[in-house]
Amino acid sequence: MLRRYEAVYIFDSTLEDTAINEKLARFHALLQSPEEISVDHWGRRQLAYKIGPRDTGYYIVAKFHATAAVLPEYERAMKLDDGVVRYLITLFEHEVGAPPMTEEEMARAARQEDDDDED
Repeated sequence: MLRRYEAVYIFDSTLEDTAINEKLARFHALLQSPEEISVDHWGRRQLAYKIGPRDTGYYIVAKFHATAAVLPEYERAMKLDDGVVRYLITLFEHEVGAPPMTEEEMARAARQEDDDDED
């Protein structure tokens, strides 16, 4: 079953852009995704904390569809690559923010707020 995932990569900031794009192409080929992979380059940024001798990294966010069977080899490839400082793969369920609410849930939440105001 295909599921939608989001991956955040932090590459070594000393890598050139062409090397990063080659690594991404190799990783994404392992996914065998039937749909186009959305890649958003955030660029070089300061890390929240030092990771070894590094205090900057090159951030990339990718969204893709894949089966769970291909993920172990995909993760293994990233673990073995020295250019990848950190990565995180999560199920992508919705855009950033609260999940959408049904009309019934919104009405219930409004009633609860009114009840809380009366106390």
